[in-house]
Amino acid sequence: MVAEMLQVKWSSSFMEPLKDFLVTYFMPKSCYNKFFLDFNFLNVPCLKIVLSKGLGIGIILGSVLVKLPQILKLIRAKSAEGLSFNSVLLELYATTGTMAYSMANNFPFSAWGEALFLMLQTATIGFLIQHYAGKSARGLLFLVVYFGLLVMLLSPVTPVSVITSMQASNMPAIIIGRLIQAAANFRNCHTGQLSAISVFLLFAGSLARIFTSVQETGDSLMALSYVISSACNGIIALQVLYYSNSIPEQKKKR
Repeated sequence: MVAEMLQVKWSSSFMEPLKDFLVTYFMPKSCYNKFFLDFNFLNVPCLKIVLSKGLGIGIILGSVLVKLPQILKLIRAKSAEGLSFNSVLLELYATTGTMAYSMANNFPFSAWGEALFLMLQTATIGFLIQHYAGKSARGLLFLVVYFGLLVMLLSPVTPVSVITSMQASNMPAIIIGRLIQAAANFRNCHTGQLSAISVFLLFAGSLARIFTSVQETGDSLMALSYVISSACNGIIALQVLYYSNSIPEQKKKR
């Protein structure tokens, strides 16, 4: 009897932290009960929730490093050849719009958190493009102006209608930004200092985000922006594969 009581107490003390962790990050309490009390591990709605939450957290963790290969490649080469600053600006606009729209609508962090890390890394790439073009002062001005506008955008001063309009305009911004980069790749007949690792990680992440945005937010505007983003990232990924054996003129001269 004492042994059984100790076993129950140990089991309870072990399961309680696990329950708190799972309910906080991966599933609602009702799904926890279905899985661990009813042992119904094939409940489809709960499986979708767990898959969506898991993907969302995985994407956020991956986004911390997704553009790091691109940043390191630029620093190592001391060149931003092949990268379009206008494309970076439009990508930064789209990422910022997604982040502001998600925060304004109180969407869970797991549904949009990667936008924060992508925004910081994209801004860094924008500065490096200017820096390696011999325009460091312009690059610093770009950072000051951008973060000033960001603070204003996230403050109560900015109406929600402006943020919603910004999110709606994400789609043309994504399309135009990616087409500018694709046109630059086509014109140069190579992808320059574009990082293949970052390109493919962005493509995979935007594909996964289609499912998580539908599952966690139910917002068709968010889902559509990720569908378009996936298509545009796919074009750049195909170019990376196509031009993988091309050697930029600078390297040929060296």
